[in-house]
Amino acid sequence: MTAIEIQREFWNEWNAEYRECSQWEGSHDQLRVVRRWLQGRPWAPRILEAGCGTGWTVGELLAYGSVVGTDLADEVIERAKQRFPRAEFIAGDFMELEFSGFDVVVCLEVLTHMADQPAFVAKLAQALKPGGELLLGTQNRPVLEHSSKVQPPKPGQLRRWVDRKELRALLAPHFDILEMRTITPEGDKGLYRYVNGRVARKVMGVLIGADKWRRWRERMGFGWTIMVRAKRK
Repeated sequence: MTAIEIQREFWNEWNAEYRECSQWEGSHDQLRVVRRWLQGRPWAPRILEAGCGTGWTVGELLAYGSVVGTDLADEVIERAKQRFPRAEFIAGDFMELEFSGFDVVVCLEVLTHMADQPAFVAKLAQALKPGGELLLGTQNRPVLEHSSKVQPPKPGQLRRWVDRKELRALLAPHFDILEMRTITPEGDKGLYRYVNGRVARKVMGVLIGADKWRRWRERMGFGWTIMVRAKRK
């Protein structure tokens, strides 16, 4: 099997096991941010989701405009077509497909799994109109390196996390960053154990309130996901 075929097999199995029946907290947090960024537009944008997996986010994005979803996991895409007939789905290797003219590209937790990240970011830019927006979420390296929840990668699961500085550098040739933040505070090793632990949550929840404590941790970079809104140059 080729490298792409091994990856396709992995993502077909992974999505079927972990994402077709439910979504974890972080996915809901990502969607809330994406919704905020999409609200209030004077027109219905043409939206591409790169790495749409089961199509769960595609179904939510239909409230804002026309949506095309694409993913390497062909078996998962076939089932997504049945669940969300109003959307268009294309199965295949994103780096080998041609997309252009989109107002918005949404890409959530995909960058980490790309073999050539600079080329992938360039491809995302090519899919957008000049001035179009990229709404991207990717795993925050310092947090995942301090989390016991992370399991070793399996065959076909590429993994290269980035931090905020590295992400800025990847985006800089093609995008102007409009907003960057982290969401979903996580991590239970080292300093992260004390910041995210039960005692800290209880004490700070009393002192400043649970919501304010969560927002502080997100601003300080303790979130599992880095969320970026960027404009194509």
